[in-house]
Amino acid sequence: MKRKLLFFLFFALLLNGTPALIGMRTASAQNFALKTNLLYDATATINAGMEFKIAPRWTMDISGNFNGWMTPNDSDPATIEPKWKHWMVQPEARYYFCNPFSRHFFGIHAHTGNFNFGGMNLPFNLFGTDFRELKEQRYQGWFVGGGISYGYVIALGVHWNLEFVLGVGYSYVDYDKFLCPDCGKQVGSGTHHYVGPTKAAVSLAYLF
Repeated sequence: MKRKLLFFLFFALLLNGTPALIGMRTASAQNFALKTNLLYDATATINAGMEFKIAPRWTMDISGNFNGWMTPNDSDPATIEPKWKHWMVQPEARYYFCNPFSRHFFGIHAHTGNFNFGGMNLPFNLFGTDFRELKEQRYQGWFVGGGISYGYVIALGVHWNLEFVLGVGYSYVDYDKFLCPDCGKQVGSGTHHYVGPTKAAVSLAYLF
């Protein structure tokens, strides 16, 4: 009786572990993913990304986003003022501590893009960048920079992942300054050295 019980428990354990082993083999064999950043989706920013394996523990992630919309002013819905127009491309090399597309990783990223920001109430100053000026003024220009990031990937299924990424770094910003968010003459230009968050993502990915 004991032998039958032990055999049954061993067989049940083996069956229970088989799907996990199959999942591990499948995940390690996957070499490409398409993804969307849910944080950008929440701001109506069109975005897409892809990630592909380049070495046993290395991948290359490339993402891009675009926002060309104007939103109604909170105080007067008929007036279109706030702007968060921009486009950006951000490639990143990732090192995974286990298999690619699985669990912990560190990344090194670069980024470049154009922006047209103004009419937004952001009441804070971050590492020397005064975002409060965006309420009454508009800034238009381009930027380039890079940084480092940490992320964690959760497997939702054989083909689906959910990844969390946060990065910090530097951006060189070249801008023109205008009097008001929606119009107004140019009142200045300059450059700015931004240091702070450069990457944030909660991405849903489909693996091939």
